[in-house]
Amino acid sequence: MRILYLGDVVGRSGRTAIRERLKPLRARLRADFVVVNGENATSGAGLSGDHAKLLLESGADVLTLGDHAFDQKDMLTYIEREPRIIRPVNYAKQAPGVGSRVFEAPGGRKVLVAQVLGQVFMKRAFDDPFSAVDNILRTHPLGGMVQAILVDMHCEATSEKMGMGHFCDGRASMVVGSHTHIPTADAQVLPGGTAFQADAGMCGDYNSVIGMDKAEPLRRFVTGMGKGRFEPASGEATLSGLFVVTDDRTGKATDVQMIRDGGRLQASGPE
Repeated sequence: MRILYLGDVVGRSGRTAIRERLKPLRARLRADFVVVNGENATSGAGLSGDHAKLLLESGADVLTLGDHAFDQKDMLTYIEREPRIIRPVNYAKQAPGVGSRVFEAPGGRKVLVAQVLGQVFMKRAFDDPFSAVDNILRTHPLGGMVQAILVDMHCEATSEKMGMGHFCDGRASMVVGSHTHIPTADAQVLPGGTAFQADAGMCGDYNSVIGMDKAEPLRRFVTGMGKGRFEPASGEATLSGLFVVTDDRTGKATDVQMIRDGGRLQASGPE
């Protein structure tokens, strides 16, 4: 199976890039299944129902969220009506929606998508991500009823993301990090056959401070004081993510490629 994952969509520029370039990118990669993290798509904080609909209509099969999952209040109800949106499995016990679900890909193949929040340097104390993911993987053995498994590890620390990659090695097709908005140069297939990248980067304007217009973050860094709210940068976005080819029989990865398409970053991906 050919699976494309795109990192955090940030603001209008990220949404525009998804709307204009995801379908051509999907066609060029011949991707069977596409997962997009949409948790910063609405004003840089959360995802609204309208913007979720736009991302899905633009070529995403599944949307994942993150620690800003319910910053846009309509997502509290929208996620219950839209099964293609996944929130973190360890967000809160009473949170609406689910943290993992099995989806159908072309040819009747099954793909499990799960998302989990890390604990290190995060503002809230979320439940243990490793036991949460372990429970999911134990009930969905790779190569059994599902042909592929994608785990979106949403957190700050690259060490915790790498730990999750090794924890899932051989049990998931791919573990990919999100949240920090900067792509890491460590895409690889781990020894057990799991594709991994500590952070996929963002779908946003990289002439920014992690997707935000530079003025307010710089003011806070230099003076220690804020003057206004963060606003998403509005230049052309780079679509950043990870492309993985898996073996349908085993569910393990046979190839992994970093994706960077458009915008300021150097292009990357299959020829």
